[in-house]
Amino acid sequence: MSATRLPGTPRLLRALNDRAALELLLEQGPLTRARIGELTGLSKVTASQLVERLEERGLVTRVGEQAGGRGPNAQLYAVRPGSAYVVGVDVGAERVVAACADITGAVVGRVEQSTKDTDDPVGVVHNAVVQAASSAGAELSSVRRIVLGTPGLVDPGTGDITFAFNLPRWHSGLLAALREDLHTPVVFENDVNLAAVAEAQSGAAQGTSDFVLVWLDAGVGLAIMLGGRLHHGSSGAAGEIGYLPVPGVPIPRDVSKRAKPAFQQLAGADAVRAVATEHGFAADCAADAVRAAIAAGTAGGPMLDELARRLALGVASTCVVLDPPLVVLAGEVGQAGGAALAERVQHEVAAITLVRPRVVSTGLTEEPILRGALRTALDAVRDEVFGSTVG
Repeated sequence: MSATRLPGTPRLLRALNDRAALELLLEQGPLTRARIGELTGLSKVTASQLVERLEERGLVTRVGEQAGGRGPNAQLYAVRPGSAYVVGVDVGAERVVAACADITGAVVGRVEQSTKDTDDPVGVVHNAVVQAASSAGAELSSVRRIVLGTPGLVDPGTGDITFAFNLPRWHSGLLAALREDLHTPVVFENDVNLAAVAEAQSGAAQGTSDFVLVWLDAGVGLAIMLGGRLHHGSSGAAGEIGYLPVPGVPIPRDVSKRAKPAFQQLAGADAVRAVATEHGFAADCAADAVRAAIAAGTAGGPMLDELARRLALGVASTCVVLDPPLVVLAGEVGQAGGAALAERVQHEVAAITLVRPRVVSTGLTEEPILRGALRTALDAVRDEVFGSTVG
């Protein structure tokens, strides 16, 4: 009975202490053995044994010395960057961007490729991953996980793509083909979900465990973060807000025919440009039109008001169900709108519902999908690598 209650307790404690030390080294940089002991509450002897154990496993390395009082200088230790690598991939309709990061999170390789002239998604991903790893000086065998951000639905059960509106050659069965080709764990994740992961890590949603991210770009999408975890839904369709039935536009009854869904008609990039043109702010892209309206000051107010009223229909419909404290507007249009658009949406939502979430613009300006892919891969690989220290 006692063995059932306390299986392998010394090994478990070692594993917990090792993981705590590794996390401290990642967060605070190089530390001495004594400092690791202080921060973890371990004795000097136990902290020294811990560091020796991690050094033997190739997870930490000596990176310098710290001058102190009497006696020899103390050795400084850090997580060994090359102990593992990950690759994040942002897959778009016209290009693929792949980045390679070491286990510390430092991006050490990056490549961008066009997808216009190929109908071979396996080949596209293979080349991008291999070149990203190569530019990082990493062997492909040291890449422990590849996370691909893709538009459309990812089946929570199989992990495969089931529907991608603007990637017709991406299909069910692709995941197995990529894993076989790369001999590495490969994971698909919806691109907007990955943007939310990045927003939670280093953007406007830091420190907020419950929030929704509304992606405003060529299309409109939604990511839902509850208790610090993404909510995917039973089929992976949670957040496909473009299909929200809203008043004022036709509601297609057969999505398989690729008809533009209702809320997409009302708030997608084409609709934003049309609204902007009506108000005298014609531009080649929706984000530029929004920026022009903001630059016009009070003259741009009516255009932004109309856009906010449209967006509020989707935001309000989401918020009366989930009641999140925070809504982040992201994507090219959300970023371009900044505080001026976010404040208007917040006002409109409060005017038509009982909920009053705070609405803010994204805190990220560069490649949130790619950043989210790398963070997702790193979290998984750190669990694998750091969790293997119980030997």
